[in-house]
Amino acid sequence: MSKKQKIQSNALQVLDILKPLAGKTMLEEYKHRSPFELLIMTLLSARTKDSTVIPIALNIFQTHNTPEHFLTLTEQQIQNMIYGIGFHRTKAKHIKQLSQILIQKYKSQVPGTMGELLELPGVGRKTASCILSYVFNVPAIAVDIHVHRITNTTRLNWINTKTPEQSETALKQLIPKQRWNQINSLIVDHGQRICHPRSPNCNECAITNFCNYKKSKSSKI
Repeated sequence: MSKKQKIQSNALQVLDILKPLAGKTMLEEYKHRSPFELLIMTLLSARTKDSTVIPIALNIFQTHNTPEHFLTLTEQQIQNMIYGIGFHRTKAKHIKQLSQILIQKYKSQVPGTMGELLELPGVGRKTASCILSYVFNVPAIAVDIHVHRITNTTRLNWINTKTPEQSETALKQLIPKQRWNQINSLIVDHGQRICHPRSPNCNECAITNFCNYKKSKSSKI
């Protein structure tokens, strides 16, 4: 077995272990919402905790849940509605702009390809991959800080990369395509509950046998 095959085997074992233990991510919990609402929630969640985004987004959606609704608002009004969310001024601007584009170019529907999604203001690869994976069930790997950190050398050691973009490419080369959509949901949940950047809960972790952090910690005892 080659080194890559061994790493791939370990990675698939980790995903199999985490799957029955994982809670639902925000997009899984609210998958019954419309694609537009899920796009807005994902955009708002950038650099902001889901626990902050969810109540604010759900409150907004009671009265404004389509691109047409948001075009009736000024940027300042949108800012006021999402106040408390990180970078709320920039996100308000992007919400206004992408609502206009969705109406004019896509008949108010959220497009379903990476290229089209990336043309929307405020939508980067992580957000686009989340929409492809969670909304349209298209194979994609959404690399946020949890996925980038935990799959890298200091933790699971699947890949050795410096940026989320590099991590996405490396993970796609390592993980079979039919398993791509598991990466974000399982690793993000694990990062939020167990594998914190500082002081991870190793005693509660089910995958310590696969983890460089645990091995390095044990070697110092």
